[in-house]
Amino acid sequence: MPSDDERRLIFDAQEGSRGAFRLIVERYMKQAYDIAYGVVGDHDEAEDVAQESFVRVHRSLRSFRGDAGFGTWLYRIVMNVSLNRLRKRKMKEQREVRMQTQYREQPGPDLLNVEQPDLRIHIERALHQLPTLQRAVVILRHINGMSTREVGAILGCSDGTVKTHLHRGLKKMRTRLGFLKVEGF
Repeated sequence: MPSDDERRLIFDAQEGSRGAFRLIVERYMKQAYDIAYGVVGDHDEAEDVAQESFVRVHRSLRSFRGDAGFGTWLYRIVMNVSLNRLRKRKMKEQREVRMQTQYREQPGPDLLNVEQPDLRIHIERALHQLPTLQRAVVILRHINGMSTREVGAILGCSDGTVKTHLHRGLKKMRTRLGFLKVEGF
């Protein structure tokens, strides 16, 4: 449940207060960026996604009725912008592959041969190998600490669907990160 302070900020921003909107952006920018980065996997692109999301929030803030929490509404916008960005990236990559059919990408570095593994890098790589919806659920649920219900509201799916994608995503990550146990982690 939003605090009285948050409700007041949202109301003031809806009435056109730039200061109130600036405070909302400051309050939610880190979470928006974290979600965007978790989906798109690139710092610059995540910044762009977060900024574009707040532009969309600003444009449609007057239509926000408060049926869902403001954070849930914002995170859904961030997820939609992030997923759209991924779709555009994939389409661009497919066009490039078609145009350069002779080019073959070399495989990435073998994670098992890294001298001093950085746990965070391995986790991010495993996370970004997940299918988009599984990745989104893992990010929202475990990295951002949202409830299953909140994740479902953001992604527009049922609690059961969220739990299924979470289970499958975490299982794939455990498999991909299993070598860390052997390495002493």
